[in-house]
Amino acid sequence: MSQWINRFPIPKIYLSFLLLWLYYAIFSASVLALLGFVFLLICLFFQFPWKTVVKVLLVCSLFGSWFVFQKWQQEEASQHLVNTVDTVRVLPDTIKVNGDSLSFRGKADGRLFQVYYKLQSEAEKEKFQQLSDLHEMVVKGKLASPQGANNFAGFDYRNYLKTQGICQTLTISEIVELKQISSWDIGENLSSLRRKAVVWIKRNFPDPMRNYMTGLLLGHLDMDFEEMNELYSSLGIIHLFALSGMQVGFFMDAFKKLLLRFDLTQEKFKWLAYPFSLVYAGLTGFSASVIRSLLQKLLAQHGIKSLDNFALTMLILFLIMPNFFLTAGGVLSCAYAFILTMTGEEVAGIKGLVRESCIISLGILPILSFYFSEFQPWSILLTFFFSFLFDMVLLPLLSILFCLSFIYPITQFNFLFEWLENIIRYISQLSTRPLVFGQPSLWILILLLIILALIYDYRKNLKKISMLVIVAISLFLVTKHPLENEITVLDMEQGRSIFLRDMTGKTILLDVGEKSERDKKEAWQERISSSNAERSLIPYLKSRGVAKIDQLVLTTSDTKQLDHVLEISKSFELEEILVSEETLSKREFMDKLKKSKVKVAAIKTGQQLFIFGSGLEVITSQNSDKKDSMVLYGKLLNQTFLVTGDIENKFLTKSYPKLQADIVITHQQASNKKTDVEILKTLQPKITIISVDKKKKYKEKNEESNQELGNSIYKTDQKGAIRFKGWSSWQIETVR
Repeated sequence: MSQWINRFPIPKIYLSFLLLWLYYAIFSASVLALLGFVFLLICLFFQFPWKTVVKVLLVCSLFGSWFVFQKWQQEEASQHLVNTVDTVRVLPDTIKVNGDSLSFRGKADGRLFQVYYKLQSEAEKEKFQQLSDLHEMVVKGKLASPQGANNFAGFDYRNYLKTQGICQTLTISEIVELKQISSWDIGENLSSLRRKAVVWIKRNFPDPMRNYMTGLLLGHLDMDFEEMNELYSSLGIIHLFALSGMQVGFFMDAFKKLLLRFDLTQEKFKWLAYPFSLVYAGLTGFSASVIRSLLQKLLAQHGIKSLDNFALTMLILFLIMPNFFLTAGGVLSCAYAFILTMTGEEVAGIKGLVRESCIISLGILPILSFYFSEFQPWSILLTFFFSFLFDMVLLPLLSILFCLSFIYPITQFNFLFEWLENIIRYISQLSTRPLVFGQPSLWILILLLIILALIYDYRKNLKKISMLVIVAISLFLVTKHPLENEITVLDMEQGRSIFLRDMTGKTILLDVGEKSERDKKEAWQERISSSNAERSLIPYLKSRGVAKIDQLVLTTSDTKQLDHVLEISKSFELEEILVSEETLSKREFMDKLKKSKVKVAAIKTGQQLFIFGSGLEVITSQNSDKKDSMVLYGKLLNQTFLVTGDIENKFLTKSYPKLQADIVITHQQASNKKTDVEILKTLQPKITIISVDKKKKYKEKNEESNQELGNSIYKTDQKGAIRFKGWSSWQIETVR
């Protein structure tokens, strides 16, 4: 095989990157990717004879046809949706039980669905927690399309499911029948086998030991690991649970040693490694990083190493997993493998871990910034120490204990994992906040990657490296401090939040959304879930490079905001919190607010919040019912803004009859009454922005009145987040 590979007329790595640009040009419809592909083709014409170029173009056309076919299949599946599903087959290893919520992936009529169901009893919950065999359900339910991104740089659930081959969700209202079945499908049986292993571990090992065993051996982390998951993520070492080259190497070497003990030859092992790899990939849920590592390991057995190994791995992934490079896990896994390949073969032992920790922390920093917007400096040191612990100690130990558990479960080592988690909690308390870089644009990301490549090429030229590092830092600074003004009305599930930042970097945050109201439930029904702020507000602010908020203004004294305020104070440096004078007198509210350990001050009627070279004035902080809720008014750049809260607009216009505004930003509670819509007509704003509470149901009696206002109404439930950007005047943009 290696001889056939060597006959290819151009370097395989050149071909793989050429196809990568073509891949993104087709799957992402990116003009930038198409330009990159054309540029590499032009370079190809200058470097190689035309006969070689023709061969390369033939290969590109074959792969391009495959990409177009896969893209077409995806579009067909998303356009021709099914209307009903009566029977669904459960993929056992995708089962997740969170309080009274059950979710899993199921097959029906050759399609894959993301399925949800509200468990009816504690006994039913326990049943699904233990379920591991293949089952089929006869159900009654409702099909829906997955939700897309609500905020700029937000998580796009629809696109994520699309990369998994899922175009619809199924919410089950009733399970009519649940029956065990058998199947000849290898993937389904491996799913069942993986689920059996998870259930076995959870049944025979105590917490937290069982979470580390399922995580490191099977790539499965349950909901009861949520707290530690957040701590590992905040320290930048959650990748320790991402199965990759170390685990693949460990198990492949163990399998090889076992077979050699039975006097099998090296040649026979090469072929037995293929079915072993398939089973291992299935037991880890066909993880992106595991499949990439297995392919590289299998190719290495046939004498294909270094850049040729990596290039061929990419070509195979293009064929067998076309969506691989559309996922963050796939991109990061390949980027990590490529940098390791460029810096030399993976080195075993402590020396290898030192190199690996530095590379994973710094080498893929641009890509990490693109996906996560931040970097934890502590991760460089922590990755080294904990990689050694996880890969050299815990992985072998847990593997041995898992095998022995079928004879007798040994649980006495649980104290090690309790000790480990206490250390993680202690380090988390000592550590500083991650460095927030912001999310670079695609242009800046590509420039940063080119600079990294040049740094590698000129690694022995200190002068050139210094210049390149300065350029890279400049690009990071442009991302973190964009020289533009911004007002963003975020799409929060409940409540509202408005972010303002001017060209000087001054930041003001008006409200932080509200905690979702939940009915009182029994203990078994309680779910572990992230808050609206964690899902929407915090990721957006970090994507914009925000690390400090100068002023957080709470326009109401609604206690539903307080949990979010505490989360914001942990994630960002808060200079001060501003509330109305009336709010200061509410002792219970203030006692909870002081837990944030941030300076709290009152802002009075007539005072201004200075930003954009002018400011927003507090024109009132009470309504006719003496309910405290600020209304802000001012000219920002070339437009006058009116930001209303729970103040009744009728009371507002009566108190300020000459009030005029180009842009009104209001909340659904304040825009739900027909009288308020009439007053908006009186104000005649050019644009009306309405933050909509998705968790509350309102009667749209005023819908016709809304339509009379024309297309100037923007609702967050329809448009997602709404953003004003500009230097001297505002340009509006929406997520949808």
